[in-house]
Amino acid sequence: MDWYEKRRFGDLADDMAARYPDREALVFQAERYTFAEVAAEIDRAAKGLMAQGVEKGDHVALWLNNCADWIFIAFALAKVGAVQVPINTRFRTHDLAYVVRQSDSSMLITHDRSGPIDYLEMAREVIALPASGDGIEDPEFPELRRVVILDQDEHDGTLSWTALMRAGEAVGDAELAARAASVDPDDPVLIMYTSGTTGFPKGAVHSHKLIRNVEERGYQMGITVNDTILNYLPLFHAFGYSEAALMSLIRGARQVITENFEPEECLDLIERERISVMHGFEAHMKGLTEAQEARPRDLGSLRTGLFAAGMHSATPVCRRGAKVLAPLRAVSGFGMTELWLGVALCAQDGDETHRCETSGYPGLGYELRIVDPETGADQPPGVPGELIVRGYSLMLGYYNKPEETAACYDADGWFHTGDTAEWLDDGYMRFLGRYKDMLKVGGENVDPMETEGLLLEHPDVHQVAIVGLPDTRLSEVPVAFVQRAPGARLEDGEVVDYCRGKVASFKIPRHVVFVDDFPMTASGKIRKVDLREDARRLLAQD
Repeated sequence: MDWYEKRRFGDLADDMAARYPDREALVFQAERYTFAEVAAEIDRAAKGLMAQGVEKGDHVALWLNNCADWIFIAFALAKVGAVQVPINTRFRTHDLAYVVRQSDSSMLITHDRSGPIDYLEMAREVIALPASGDGIEDPEFPELRRVVILDQDEHDGTLSWTALMRAGEAVGDAELAARAASVDPDDPVLIMYTSGTTGFPKGAVHSHKLIRNVEERGYQMGITVNDTILNYLPLFHAFGYSEAALMSLIRGARQVITENFEPEECLDLIERERISVMHGFEAHMKGLTEAQEARPRDLGSLRTGLFAAGMHSATPVCRRGAKVLAPLRAVSGFGMTELWLGVALCAQDGDETHRCETSGYPGLGYELRIVDPETGADQPPGVPGELIVRGYSLMLGYYNKPEETAACYDADGWFHTGDTAEWLDDGYMRFLGRYKDMLKVGGENVDPMETEGLLLEHPDVHQVAIVGLPDTRLSEVPVAFVQRAPGARLEDGEVVDYCRGKVASFKIPRHVVFVDDFPMTASGKIRKVDLREDARRLLAQD
């Protein structure tokens, strides 16, 4: 990487403010900010964080819905050398406790409440907040010192964001500049959690080198200061964080953020804000297509976007979207949190077959192989195998999980994705699914072992196994096969209710099937391949 000038997340807003100070950069609901104003808000947040003792290398968890403050806080953390830990806002107490503890976060920033969701109450349920003041001493979270609420009001045992920002007024420009200049671009800047084979999320650690990855893809997709990116994807995911938050500050495009995905609202924004770029998964393409068919809008500003395609289930959705959402020319690609985005990417001028039915051509900075998972031999075109990857933008490792990190790589440095893919004759790749038992529920990666472990805590559950059932809207939904404890009279509703409030909604089984025993392998493991077939057979009507 000697030929590529290293850059830092914390410098990006300043660079754009110097080039395009008065150009509009960020829109969220009624809030509008120029690049100069974005840079100023980031500096204000950075000073507030410094005033509260956030040091270089500290881990700070963000449990926030999409909003303008999310952008300001994330890049402020990077500017002062802290490591941001985004947390899925659909996580509940069980997930929250694990991520805050495992990440060694010293601060948690969240909402009081958002709509019907009481984030503060869930935080209180998990963390022993003090009766007065905001200093936390909870042995369950030895590194956690403070919970900050993104609110003007004061709440017992927490610090308000307003108070934090007020304290930052005592920090001078020179002090902030000195801290920002001391940040090493090779240091960690981000820990993004993704589900894994352990049954709990794993934190993929990344450094500032992701800037190069995003910049190269922005160039490939022709994203410029003339573009406006619509981002309804959650900023706690690599997709939304990379292709909107980072892309805007690297390529100078305007970004319009929504709190969540509402197809009607998004289509109205495309028409009103003249959106040219948007990204998403199969479920987003389907929702937008149906809403546009029901009430057409002027989508003439749309130009391109990255949509995860390639799987056979996505092909009809993408082809239909190509017609209804024209002139949008969506391209498909492949990525994952550990590898970042653009592992594979379709050409902008590619034909519809390639853009809708493949996962793209190997991306800049990546080497790809598709191998026989048993022998490691390279597979010829048309023969499925495991996708393995090498490249400069791969994660630094899983945080505090050296064994799991080592298990992902072979002796030659190839990262084993656990995903099934195949080559086409022209060198394009098609993603087919997962060798692992991971589920993909509405674009969310779900490790069934996490919910299985939770359900095993129920006194009436003797054994449980969760598999995926194909679903036209969400790609897959979880199905729980449950063996009752002797004498138990457990019903399916009780199984579902036991999960509510403890894990994210997309991890909760949509169907429960009670069994007397499980199909087992000779080594004593449950044969999930048989259960998947049983789920299809038993639940096909549903």
